[in-house]
Amino acid sequence: MDRLQAMRIFAQVVESGGFAPAAKMLHMSAPSVTRAVAQLEDSIGTRLLVRTTRSMKLTSAGEGYAADCRRILAEISEAEANAAGSYTQPAGVLTVTAPVLFGRIHVLPVILDFLRLHPNMQVKTIFVDRVTNLVEEGLDIAVRIAALPDSGLIARRVGSIRQVICGSPDYLATFGEPQTPEDLRHHKFIGRDGLFGQAEWLFGRAHNIRVPINASLICNTNDTAIAAAVAGVGLSRFQSYQVADDVKAGRLKIVLAEYEREPVPIHLVHGEGHMVSARVRAFMDFAARHLQRQANARAPQEASF
Repeated sequence: MDRLQAMRIFAQVVESGGFAPAAKMLHMSAPSVTRAVAQLEDSIGTRLLVRTTRSMKLTSAGEGYAADCRRILAEISEAEANAAGSYTQPAGVLTVTAPVLFGRIHVLPVILDFLRLHPNMQVKTIFVDRVTNLVEEGLDIAVRIAALPDSGLIARRVGSIRQVICGSPDYLATFGEPQTPEDLRHHKFIGRDGLFGQAEWLFGRAHNIRVPINASLICNTNDTAIAAAVAGVGLSRFQSYQVADDVKAGRLKIVLAEYEREPVPIHLVHGEGHMVSARVRAFMDFAARHLQRQANARAPQEASF
């Protein structure tokens, strides 16, 4: 069998999670798919999959080879599309990932507007609160809320996000509004697993003010922590976009704004290099314009959400 076709079959088996579903997707018989993968393993000289009667999983060699297959097949697909002229008009499937809440509030409306403009496109969203690997997970574009380390990704900054401390008006009326970080020793706190779940909060652009935090409530989701803050349980720290509606509606109030840390940058990133497909280029340009416009409308000086 042609090596490239064998790679396509193997990649489909991995994506589908088994030989039978892969065979259905490829319009092949299950024995033919099984035989193709076995021949591929023989030609490489190593086992790629461990198969039992009930399950299938990648070996360590198979994990690396699957990632390489996805990359190689994507590059071949792009080369064929380039030769056919489809780099001038966006078409096909685009996968976009972003943090859950930011994706729902800010990225989804951009995607919907993009689809209205490009009806031949299909967009798949992967909104998750973890750092995704674009190459290994087969993703096209990611929204990253962080200072980016050096990598092979192509990035475009679209704004920034403040890290704010909020409390409800009722809570602040009872316990007083802190004027300095030192005043926090008289307050109650809502802690968070993950980003803002530390035992201390840092303040100032140089992060030179440290305040120990002993939370009476620790939440594992943003929505829960926001609801607790609105209910007056205590003060909590959020990314500004997460509480923008509650602050605007008066359900929460930002305190200690003059002591905030440096805003966190937001980037659109993709993994394609010199040969950028039309679908990726079109969405990057479209999303960057719209997200930058949103950020400037909210906070022109910092282009912040």
